[in-house]
Parts: sequence; C-alpha cells; structure tokens
Amino acid sequence: MPYRIDLFSIFIFLGIVQALFLSIFFLSKENRQKQFNMFNGFLLISIAACLLEIFLMYTGYIINILHLVDFSEPLALLIGPFFYLYILSLIQGEVKKKTVWMHVAFAIFYTFALIPFLISPIDVKYNAYINAYHPGLPLREWTVSYDPWMFILTEWHTELVLLSLGIYLFLASLIIVQTFRDKKESFGKPQSPVLKSIRNGVLQIASFSILIVIVKIFNKNDTGDHLFAAFAALQVYATSFSVIKRSGFFKQAALAEQTKYKTSSLTADQQNEMIEKLNVLMKIQKPFLKPDFSLTELAQQMNVSVHMLSQAINDGLGKNFFEMTAEYRVEEAKRLLKDQPNIKVEEIAEQVGYNSKSSFNTAFKKITGKTPSEFRG
Repeated sequence: MPYRIDLFSIFIFLGIVQALFLSIFFLSKENRQKQFNMFNGFLLISIAACLLEIFLMYTGYIINILHLVDFSEPLALLIGPFFYLYILSLIQGEVKKKTVWMHVAFAIFYTFALIPFLISPIDVKYNAYINAYHPGLPLREWTVSYDPWMFILTEWHTELVLLSLGIYLFLASLIIVQTFRDKKESFGKPQSPVLKSIRNGVLQIASFSILIVIVKIFNKNDTGDHLFAAFAALQVYATSFSVIKRSGFFKQAALAEQTKYKTSSLTADQQNEMIEKLNVLMKIQKPFLKPDFSLTELAQQMNVSVHMLSQAINDGLGKNFFEMTAEYRVEEAKRLLKDQPNIKVEEIAEQVGYNSKSSFNTAFKKITGKTPSEFRG
C-alpha cells in the first residue's frame, strides 16, 4: 500500500510538533511550578500521542512500526481528566495528589486491560490496522492462543473516550458556572483572562466531542479519524496563538527608542497636553487592567500616533510605556490589597492585568520595595 501524504496529514503532523513544543513550554522548570501549567502540559502530551497514532494510521507509515497500533488508547482516556484537573487547579488552586490519582485511575486500569493486545504478535496488530483503515483487504492468518474475552473492554474504546469526555465536560461545566456566578461575570464576554481561558477550553472540548460523534456516525470504522485529528491540531494552533499573544516579547521597547525622537515635531506644549490627557484616561478608564494592554491600543484611544505618544511618555514622564503601565497596575493593586483583604494575591494580580503571580510580585517589589503579602501586612 502506498503512503498517503496530503493536506490533512501535513496539518496533523504540524499539530503534533506544535503540541509537543507547547508541552515542553508548560512543563519547563519555571512554568510547572503552577499546577495548572503542569496539567496543561500533560493534556497536550496526551493529545499529541493520539494525533501521532492517527497520523501513522492515516498515512500508512504504521505498517513499518506495527507495534504502535493502539498505543495511544490509554492516553485518549486522559484527555478528559487532565482537562478537568486543569480547570480545577485554575479556579481553586492546588489540587491534591489523591484527587489526581482518582481521576487518572481508569486510564491506568485500561492500560492493564490493553497489555494482552500490546504484547500480541505483529499479525494481530496488522489485522487491527487493516480492519480499521482498509476494511475489505485480506487479513493475515492468526491462531487465537487465549480467550478473547480480555479484549471486551478495549473493543469499546471510542465509546469510553466519549463517555469520559462527557463526564468531565459536565463536571467542569458545574464548577465553571458556579465560578462565573461568584465573580458576576458574563459567560459571553468575561473580563477576566482566566475565566476567558476556562470558557474557551470548555467550548473546545465540547466541540471536539461533538465532532467525534458526528465522524463516528458516518464512519463505522476509523476511516474518519483524520477529520477530528485535524480539528484537534487546529485547537493546538489556537493555544499557541493565545500563548504568543500574552507574551511580552513583542511589546518590549527598542534599544534605540530615545534616539528616534530627535527628529520628532512634538512641541513641549503638545507633550504637556498629551500627558494631561493620558493621566485622566489612565485614572478614569483604567485601560491598563487588561492583560493585553498595549501602546498601540492606548494611542488609538487617545487619537494620536504611537510614535508621538511613546515620545511623550519617555520624555514627559521619564519612563517607558511598560514602566508606566507597571506603576499604574501596582498603584491599583495597593488599593485592592487594602480594600479587599480576603482576596488572594493571585486574584489581585489578575484583576490589575498580570497573567502570572511571579510577574506581579516582581513588579510590585521593584516599585514598592515590598512583596504584595508584605505590603498587605
């Protein structure tokens, strides 16, 4: 059988690479200190494994490594649990190890049930592949040397995955609905970036589950797996875009920023007027509370060019845009820390526009000389 390389296979392969890259990022030494990053990393590894098997099956390359047939089945059963644990840790904080083991227990049990197939001869793996992706082609002869009852559980793998996704989607929805009510946020337009991430995650898992059902209805075997695999790859790309969007890499100031203002036509009066307008805008509308607040957005709100606003901030305030933003955020945080003593520091950081507690702590201590906890006393 010839190998099949088309747009679907390329799209899925790139999704695998991207998922593995993101998992390394989330599981890096610095990021895995946040438990929700760790669960997100494990979720991406599980998805990558499932995409890899579908890619091998769809392209036909599995014929060269038949021992990998169905290797990702236990990992597919971890997608639901890791998604739920990610949501749980993002909302409630630390999740106990006992809880983690409880939710991954069935996937572990399924792994043991799959062992007889995993250690079966290559002919068994070949027949499984042909039955799924090329029904009608001749199979290899193989004599059953043991009672096939042990495969009863694994024969219902697709149904078990859908059941798992449904259960964990339901559990996640319950805690999410309650959180949105407690925070008095709109599900359609949440202001909190954390709630927005949670909402998007639920919608992705829900749409993914629905697509699996639709594909399985119209494809009795596994001949349509590449369709929802491509959709899963698309979701991985969306996650990558979200991570990049929140990165500060593209927002850093240029080294020669001060030099370029020498030829500017901005007068002292215009600069003073712009600074006054800026102060009013920042104090009343507080656009800096948005995590993706940028110089471009601020310039649009003030109806001035980015270049002139940047110069006004640098020359008029003696600081760059990021330093100014940090000062406004820290000032707002100081007020919240005093006015809302029962709210966690992580929530305060989120409310003033920071995506991580560590970044918030660094900025806060740099400006005030104290950590947020020390300031609160």
